[in-house]
Amino acid sequence: MIDLRSDTLTKPTPAMLAAMASAEVGDEQFHEDPTVNELQRRMAQLLGHEAAVFLPTATMANQVALRAQTRPGSVILAEERTHILIYEWEARRSTPDS
Repeated sequence: MIDLRSDTLTKPTPAMLAAMASAEVGDEQFHEDPTVNELQRRMAQLLGHEAAVFLPTATMANQVALRAQTRPGSVILAEERTHILIYEWEARRSTPDS
């Protein structure tokens, strides 16, 4: 079963593992990973944008969104059932050094 609620819920099938093992890879930070480059190119094309960026986790996507829309020290208002409060703030509060 494919469960898209989180990037950790779906276990890869043997075919998925084989595809990952045989994929051509490179350093994504230097734009040398052909798989990520093609994914970003295709998503930009599908969405009608000049470019796209691959964010592998919801946490990373939330951080990029917050940092693009705020400045350090900013306050955000969010309804109590929003994803960022339920999954990011609560997880942060439960870590010992936060």
